[in-house]
Amino acid sequence: MASRTTKPVILVTGASQGIGAAIARAFAAEVRGARLALVARSTDKLALVAKQCAGLGARAAVFPCDVTDEQAVAGLKAAVSRRFGAVDVLVNNAGKYMGAALLSTSAADFDRMLAANLRSLFLVTRAFAPAMVRRGRGDIFNMGSVAGIAAYPGSPAYTAAKFGVTGLSQSMRAEFRGKGVRVCCVFPGATESPSWKGSGVPRRRMMPAEDVAAAFIAAYRMTRRTVVEEIVLRPQLGDV
Repeated sequence: MASRTTKPVILVTGASQGIGAAIARAFAAEVRGARLALVARSTDKLALVAKQCAGLGARAAVFPCDVTDEQAVAGLKAAVSRRFGAVDVLVNNAGKYMGAALLSTSAADFDRMLAANLRSLFLVTRAFAPAMVRRGRGDIFNMGSVAGIAAYPGSPAYTAAKFGVTGLSQSMRAEFRGKGVRVCCVFPGATESPSWKGSGVPRRRMMPAEDVAAAFIAAYRMTRRTVVEEIVLRPQLGDV
């Protein structure tokens, strides 16, 4: 349990629904004194998640932000610093899925996938990681996907973005090794979340978002002598 700091500040992007909301609730329930900075574009949905986290014993504040926008992320950094101070745990969960064959994917759609899943991770990490390095302590979790391990047809833009997350996570880990900052990339398969709504995949072939969130807590609770570099999660009965 040595990884836990007193009343850690935990920032979760994409916290308004799905896996992000489940991660926020898990930290609220499992980490005593957690102070949560909840980030997404939807203020109303964030407010609901913040209320749930407060009911679990955490202090939670809402920070509406488009994390693909560099100036907006700079504003986010300033706002979170004023409210909570330095961030101890950064969860880069924000992302978006779009399914379309390569020849049906426009350049604009391709750029949107890269921005939502990869550029956002880069911008938010660049904003909050320097303080971790200065303190010699911190945890960064990046939300990958099994599509970032092995490509499958029908989603080339999303696959390219998630392979980028895999590579960026490995680069971050190499740079921060020895500086007290742990970097973990999580690769979930089919999960009950808005991203999979309308996919036609039956519920029994998907994982609960709460199970994915539990993996973040388990990795965070390791002692500082240990880093969980990658976590692959797949539904027991699923194909992805």
